Amino acid sequence: MLPPIDTIIENFEIVEDDDMRLEYLIELGRALPPMPESLRTEANRVHGCESQVWIDTAAEGAGPERRLKLQGFSDSFIVRGFVALMVALYTGKTPREAAETDGLDLFRQLRFGSHVTSKRSNGVRAMAERIHRDATRLAAEG
Repeated sequence: MLPPIDTIIENFEIVEDDDMRLEYLIELGRALPPMPESLRTEANRVHGCESQVWIDTAAEGAGPERRLKLQGFSDSFIVRGFVALMVALYTGKTPREAAETDGLDLFRQLRFGSHVTSKRSNGVRAMAERIHRDATRLAAEG
């Protein structure tokens, strides 16, 4: 089970060693709840990632109580860690809150920019954009 996003951020703030930060990212990917094979569809595939990535964004509940539930998977251990960050960041938010949340800001806050390849950075951008579009659509549906 993934820790809350605030705990994840605190943990990254106290780990200065790049190798240890990468290991923690991989641990988060391992803690990501399994995504059912039935959700690993072309509709849930995130394009723009070097690795294969799937993210399913759903809203649970009704009216203003609706909350997002994200599920995700990647075939890469490191990228699965980035998927875990996105799942932890967005799950539990209302669609409107999620649409107003910048996933790339978390990526920058955790100082991954200079230690990650440009292809992986593009993949994180593609994930954040995909979740933003899904959240915006779900917010409009009410």
